[in-house]
Amino acid sequence: MGKIVRAINKNHTIRMFAIDSTDMVQKAAEIHQTTPVASAALGRTITAVSMMGVMMKNDKDKLTFQIKGDGPLKGVVAVAYANGQTKAYPLNPLVDIPLKENGKLDVSGAVGKGKLTVIKDFGLKEPYIGQTNLVTGEIAEDLTAYYAYSEQQPSAVALGVLVDKDHSIKAAGGFIVQLMPDTAEEEIDQLEKNLSSISSVSHLIEEGKTPEDIIKIVLKEMDPVINDTLDVEY
Repeated sequence: MGKIVRAINKNHTIRMFAIDSTDMVQKAAEIHQTTPVASAALGRTITAVSMMGVMMKNDKDKLTFQIKGDGPLKGVVAVAYANGQTKAYPLNPLVDIPLKENGKLDVSGAVGKGKLTVIKDFGLKEPYIGQTNLVTGEIAEDLTAYYAYSEQQPSAVALGVLVDKDHSIKAAGGFIVQLMPDTAEEEIDQLEKNLSSISSVSHLIEEGKTPEDIIKIVLKEMDPVINDTLDVEY
């Protein structure tokens, strides 16, 4: 099981979703027998899409998230529902490429250049379809760009997956923070300062930080209020 926590600042101008998706990503990696870099790409996608799912209002609402790139991974496809339940698969689970110079898994190299497509099916005649070009192929930055261009929603997205030496998932999680139209300039400045203090969301989870702890770090000095907590599954 994973856990998503929804919160808002005291002034109701910034909303936030945070997730510990370690168990979900572990389960997906086992099912799809992924290499470490494919686990990282798949895990970041599951982490993002589960949070995007709980943003939807109705139980039958469905969100499809597709990354298609010209890299050896070829892409990742995921589906999420309003309860945060998620399923996903990498188009090439066996992709294996060298680490980056800093020793990290090269997700952007595996994904390559391409497009991110989000399809939201609210049970109406036509689903909503939004699409952007991939910015980095690292998935978090690509989703930030999608929100900015396709939904005109200023957002900050962090996604992380730590893969252990035995290819198991040591930690996985992330957060999405979104500004409401009437966010004050000083609130934005405080948020940017808080975000700049975070080196890696997966390391926070590895250290034992919960989604609630991550919310307190990101919304520091803003009196965050926790709205609800959801158990979610892959």
